[in-house]
Amino acid sequence: MADLVPGVSGGTIAFITGIYAHLLEAIKSFDADWIMSVIKFDIKGALAKPHFAFLIPLLAGIAGALAFFTRVVPLQVLIRDYPEMVYGLFFGLILASIVILLREIGKFGVKELVVTFAGTALGLAIVNIVPVDTPDASWFIFLSGAIAICAMILPGISGSFILLILKKYTFIIGAVAALDFTVLLPFALGAVTGLLAFTRFLVWWLHHYYKLTLLVINGILMGALWIIWPFQARVYETIGHKNVMISTTPVWPEQLDMIFTYSLLLMALGFIAVMLIHFIALRKPPAE
Repeated sequence: MADLVPGVSGGTIAFITGIYAHLLEAIKSFDADWIMSVIKFDIKGALAKPHFAFLIPLLAGIAGALAFFTRVVPLQVLIRDYPEMVYGLFFGLILASIVILLREIGKFGVKELVVTFAGTALGLAIVNIVPVDTPDASWFIFLSGAIAICAMILPGISGSFILLILKKYTFIIGAVAALDFTVLLPFALGAVTGLLAFTRFLVWWLHHYYKLTLLVINGILMGALWIIWPFQARVYETIGHKNVMISTTPVWPEQLDMIFTYSLLLMALGFIAVMLIHFIALRKPPAE
């Protein structure tokens, strides 16, 4: 659901729900040994290593959310008609995750503040990049897929927003609708390559520099609040016969009406929901 909202990262939701590290390990499990098992038709070996018990229900949830929020309750329509309330909910979700991460990090010193500031600056820089003209060649479509998937897996950065920056969002969506495999194939190959490579990098950093990684992620999440704030002055551009948001600036609402009230209520609901999920995750199973 989160990946359908421009500016919101699915990696953020994975982090909030406590499955982020497991998700990275599950993706990393598709390694050279697994490929060799597939090539050798070693079915038992191919099914044993990857975390299918984790990935299958996760993928089922993704597929169900995509179907529900595009067919039953179109999220794109909700974002268009009630952007303040939709973004209010996600603002609360992300704000709560920042609070939880701060508690996880613990004591703050000068080093921790500098790293957090750097992460925040990175997040702000990314969400404020102006879209640029880019080629439609296969090599760049491959590169776009790799960059977008890296952003999608990294908390605080939206893959769809990166595609907007690269001026490839409408191009890729159009290719999906038309089933243009001359575009979809290099994009998919780039996404798979980027996912496998970047996941290994993140796993390595989490294992060797756990606190430092959390600080950077927390900083990026803080920077992402700039674009997730529900009240924005948004600038749109017509791309491929569609109005696409190209820039946004947070503002304070001119009037405190019902939309403002509902947005704050959904913000509070999102915040409380994440804190409850975190509280449940911390509970230890009863001793047998």
